[in-house]
Amino acid sequence: MGRVLLEDTRQQRGKHDAKHAWWQAHGVGLVRSKLAFGDYCLPPSVAVDTKASLAELAYDIDQEHARFRRELAGARDAGVRLYVLVENADGVADLAGLSRWVELPEDFCRRVHARHRIHGDRLAKACATMQERYGVTFLFCSPDQAASVVSGVLAGGASDV
Repeated sequence: MGRVLLEDTRQQRGKHDAKHAWWQAHGVGLVRSKLAFGDYCLPPSVAVDTKASLAELAYDIDQEHARFRRELAGARDAGVRLYVLVENADGVADLAGLSRWVELPEDFCRRVHARHRIHGDRLAKACATMQERYGVTFLFCSPDQAASVVSGVLAGGASDV
């Protein structure tokens, strides 16, 4: 697939088939997404999804896995380079550090309906698989560095993080 367009989800299905057929015939992909304005747009090339803590990452991977995977696949399919920035005060700076992380009992209790504590090695393995499969990059920083990291990633300086 070549270029990808975003189509607003409020566009009525079946009423734009001629446009859809033309785009398909010309190798233009179409992803439906809620747009703030307009009916069609070109997606951004870079996006950052922030997680407020390692526990939030654990929740997304453990309990919201299917939804999280759909989000990652959607970014990949739209040609967007997605970064997941996980803020934490635990000193985790990369996947190797994540593999040594241990979920505290109070974090486990916050994950509604969690059946078991999740270990850092399992999280790190899941993140590595997602990086390979969906092209997402997981970044880690302290909460006070988050704004700077997001700005750097969006400005194209992710390798400096």
